[in-house]
Amino acid sequence: MITFQDVSKTFSGQIEAVKKLDFHVEKGEFFVLIGPSGCGKTTSLKMINRLVEPTAGTISIDGKDLRDFNRQELRWNIGYVLQQIGLFPTMTVSENIAVVPEMKKWGKNETKKRIDELLEMVDLDPGTYRNRLPDELSGGEQQRVGVIRALAGNPDILLMDEPFSTLDPISREHLQKDIAKLQQKIKKTIVFVTHDIEEAMQLADRICLMRQGEAVQIGRPEEFRNSPASGFVKKFVGGRGMDVWNAPASEVMETDSQHMVGETMIHAPSFPAPLYVFGDQRRFLGRLDPTGTVTTHDLLVSPERPLHEVVSAVEASEFDALPVVEGDKLVGVLSYRSIVAYIHAHRPERGLCRDGSGRRVFGSLRQSTRNTV
Repeated sequence: MITFQDVSKTFSGQIEAVKKLDFHVEKGEFFVLIGPSGCGKTTSLKMINRLVEPTAGTISIDGKDLRDFNRQELRWNIGYVLQQIGLFPTMTVSENIAVVPEMKKWGKNETKKRIDELLEMVDLDPGTYRNRLPDELSGGEQQRVGVIRALAGNPDILLMDEPFSTLDPISREHLQKDIAKLQQKIKKTIVFVTHDIEEAMQLADRICLMRQGEAVQIGRPEEFRNSPASGFVKKFVGGRGMDVWNAPASEVMETDSQHMVGETMIHAPSFPAPLYVFGDQRRFLGRLDPTGTVTTHDLLVSPERPLHEVVSAVEASEFDALPVVEGDKLVGVLSYRSIVAYIHAHRPERGLCRDGSGRRVFGSLRQSTRNTV
């Protein structure tokens, strides 16, 4: 959908911010630009909606050169989410969201329907939030409104420039999960700039790592973990390909677990607790409690979560297994048994594993699992 061909950008003073950049973003793809400060990632993003014009090369959307688009119409069809959020402080939430629809001369009823639809999409009750001012919202709520304002005109492309970097860690993690869930629903083409490799690994379909204006590696997260193209890439990623504690949950989980049971089988007596129940097309329904009732289960694991975070979640839980859920589907279960089996299969010599800080942890985990293995 978006193609960079031999694109360069030189600013006054002969500062070459981007050098012969080539990549293609597929329709519906979550594409992340990452790299150290000054590497050209934000400049590259801004060239997509012509806030910055390239010095050389061609950028096209669906085969059409950006220079052939009307600049205003181009920007109406590209949502843009800023790090600073940029909500208009004297306008209500609904007025902020309505900016682009009004520019596109949508009718009032259509605009109101779209506002309510978007607020509900990010779990903000329209009746509660529609008439609030930005300073009446938390930082996370403001950023949610910033995201849906960018989506209000139903653009094909969404640009996001370090949108979560100013938030506290808890709000940031929640919004990362929210944008991943939202993308499952809307399937927009997203180009996302971040300096946080963990954020990139969690969100991206593909990553473009930049250095001094050049792309040094483009690929899927697992390619960065397992096949770094250079010492710089390996250092930037942090050696995740060599460290089992950073393996994604999808590599560790059991996909045919005794803890997973279909809705028609929930009365089968041979299954141990906890039981995670799924319906048609493996849609996650919740947990079977001791009374035989299916209840909600909020402690979920995403397939991209690194193992060291999963272990912390399991240890903090009252259960010895947690459901792995992608979108609304139950794709697997992570239990102490599966974690220990994975660590044992990938252990270095003498059975010693380390987490991201280098602490010896295999022994403590083995002690924690002695009653479940």
